[in-house]
Amino acid sequence: MVRKRGYKYRAYPNKEQREFFSKNFGCCRFVYNHYLAKRKATWEEWHDTMSFSETSRELANELKKEKEWLKEADSSALQQSLRHLDNAYQNFFKKRSDYPKFKKKRSVQSYRTMNNNNSIRIEGNHIKLPKAGRVKIVNTRTFEGRITGATVTRTASGRYYISLQVEEEYEILPNKGGMLGIDAGLTDLCTDSNSNKIMNPKTLTKHEKRIRRLQRSLSRKAKGSKNREKARKRLAREHEKVADIRNDFQHKMTHRLANDNQVVCIEDLNVKGMMRNHRLAKSISDASWSELFRKLEYKMEDHGGILIRVPKTYPSSQLCSCCGSQNSKVKDLSIRAWTCPECGAVHDRDVNAAVNILAKGLEMLAS
Repeated sequence: MVRKRGYKYRAYPNKEQREFFSKNFGCCRFVYNHYLAKRKATWEEWHDTMSFSETSRELANELKKEKEWLKEADSSALQQSLRHLDNAYQNFFKKRSDYPKFKKKRSVQSYRTMNNNNSIRIEGNHIKLPKAGRVKIVNTRTFEGRITGATVTRTASGRYYISLQVEEEYEILPNKGGMLGIDAGLTDLCTDSNSNKIMNPKTLTKHEKRIRRLQRSLSRKAKGSKNREKARKRLAREHEKVADIRNDFQHKMTHRLANDNQVVCIEDLNVKGMMRNHRLAKSISDASWSELFRKLEYKMEDHGGILIRVPKTYPSSQLCSCCGSQNSKVKDLSIRAWTCPECGAVHDRDVNAAVNILAKGLEMLAS
């Protein structure tokens, strides 16, 4: 079976390559913003839109002649920038996202280029890229397959990464055949139907004091000064450290779950809606349930398993997992343990919910 998979490498470009990447970031951002403004103006004035082919043709025949510095960038990257804009419009029309926004200079920068005539390849501890030459990387992952494209990314702290999209043959990995229901929470990140609880690492909370101090230091620096830029990078590195720790924890946790289970059932939470609660928004964001379940879903597929999402309207916390009766009093989140008024069974709130989520998920799978 053939699939597309991403392989990400830490990159260490030299001075010339960093300058080239900066030019590419700027040119791609300019092309994206230029045609976003033009498509927006075309709609407002004529109630018409521009297709990808029209913008691509105009870029090659007109804009590059008017802005000659665009010729210094990777031409494939400029075309991909237009493709990304067109995809953003398609997602907006299909109501999968908001209206496209202009790209900013101060955020994470990236550009994507395609592998034409083997222009992208790994050579030992280097990756060959169009116009950039051989870029030094930390080659920690090997693969056998055809590289279709590459994305170069510069983070807010100045770190560089190169992500390769690869078409490869793959075999489904084995799993131990277990079945598990998972209830997500904030005190305990996950509680499963086997009564196991995974504590919430609360990564942001543990680093919040240092982040606050670095943010105050940044706000005191004069705008445009070198000291402000140094303070900005220190703050960005701390935020990236938090993200790296969270990412590492999620990868290890989801790998174990996918390796042990054939079926995992979770609740299809409306995280975006829950984030509107200003008292819990920061804790929910720190828990990062959406990203956790995204990783779990593709790893379950890698191991031949299946992830079932139980509808959020299912009252998993209110139902007795022994007799099935519903206790509406359990809607109060402060109740962490309760006794069923019908059968007398004593329940831990989260374990009971996980058992009910597993039962509902297996019912959905059978139907």
